[in-house]
Amino acid sequence: MNHQKTESQSFSEQSNMENSQLLQTKIKSSSTSKELFSDLTRHLCADFKPSEYLNQRLAAGDFDEYPFTMLKILEDIPQSPIHHPEGCVWNHVCLVVDYGAQVRQQSRDPLVFMWAALLHDLGKSKTTRERRGRITAYEHDTVGMHMAVEFLSELTEDEALIKKVSMLVKYHMHPLYILKKLPFGNLQAMKADTDIREIALLGFCDRMGRTGSKGEDENKSINEFLLKCGINNSPLSLFSHINHR
Repeated sequence: MNHQKTESQSFSEQSNMENSQLLQTKIKSSSTSKELFSDLTRHLCADFKPSEYLNQRLAAGDFDEYPFTMLKILEDIPQSPIHHPEGCVWNHVCLVVDYGAQVRQQSRDPLVFMWAALLHDLGKSKTTRERRGRITAYEHDTVGMHMAVEFLSELTEDEALIKKVSMLVKYHMHPLYILKKLPFGNLQAMKADTDIREIALLGFCDRMGRTGSKGEDENKSINEFLLKCGINNSPLSLFSHINHR
């Protein structure tokens, strides 16, 4: 009887020790993830070319743990060579982030804007398909909104940040939808959910994040988008702010 009790106690102690170790590992992982989130935030908001730091952390294996795997996988997601000659989604995101860094001072909330630039195409990892020889990613904006919420919720309790970033992700394709009069656009919902000028700013960077895009033309298109949204008294002047590489 005593022998059985000792074995039971031993098993219980071992189980408690394992649970404690798992908890410590989880806490350490959470702490490390939040530290990385803080580092990324600092570089997104301060660096002239944040992609350099992003690629350093990617190469170091720092995106191997969830939720950063949601960024890492973008290296493996192809895009249409016609619309995105820069290559995979990750290449595009890095270009968008770097252009974002050049115009972020025109944003009303640079922190939100830069995180939206980094996360805007998360949805492509779940929506990219090849159809009849064409690569598409239909509804990646809507899917990406939910993924942005999932990503940020693992790293911050700032509900306002999560909401604002996810709404920019959700509507980042609307400049195209509105200008092309596509049925996917919802102008009234966009006006209710987010800041139109921030969408315009992100839309400009999204377009510039394609190899071969012309800044002057894209700036003109974005201001046409603002006019269609009823904003005619404060055009954006972005072309003069960007450094062509």
